[in-house]
Amino acid sequence: MTERDGVDRIVGQWAVERPDLETEAMGLFGRIYRLARIAGAATERAYAPFGIGRPEFDVLATLRRAGAPFQLSPGALAASMMLSSGGTTARLDRLERAGLVERSPDPDDRRGVLVRLTEKGRTTVDQAVGAGLAEQQRLMAHLPPDRRAALAELLRELLAGR
Repeated sequence: MTERDGVDRIVGQWAVERPDLETEAMGLFGRIYRLARIAGAATERAYAPFGIGRPEFDVLATLRRAGAPFQLSPGALAASMMLSSGGTTARLDRLERAGLVERSPDPDDRRGVLVRLTEKGRTTVDQAVGAGLAEQQRLMAHLPPDRRAALAELLRELLAGR
C-alpha cells in the first residue's frame, strides 16, 4: 500500500467532523484535481521556452492535428477547443502577432476566414508537444506500464459514466 497523502488527511478530518458523509469520491477527485494541477504546471513550464502557454498550444495543436494544410475556420477551432468566438479571436490575435498562424480569406466562402499554421507555428508546436509529453512521461515514470494501462482504463470508464 502507498504511503498516506494529504488527501487522506483531508478525508480523515471530514470523517471525524462529519461521519455521516460518504467521502470516497472526495478522495478520488481530490487526487485527480491535484494531479491535473501538477501536470498542468509542468506542461506550462515545458511550453515556456517556445514562447507559448497552454492556451496558445491548444490552438496550434488543434491546427496541427487537423493535418495538411493545417488550417481550420475560426468556428471549427472554437468548437474543437470549446471556446467562445471572442476567446478564440484573442488567442488568434496573439498567435498571428507572433507569426505562428496566419488568417486568409476562405476561397469557398466569401465571408469566411481560414486560420493556418505558419512554418514557424508548425515547428513550434512540434517541439512543444514533444517537450510537454516528455514532462508527462516523467510524472508517471514511477508507475509500471501495466499500472499506467489499468489507470487509463479506469479513468476512461469513469469518464464514460458521466
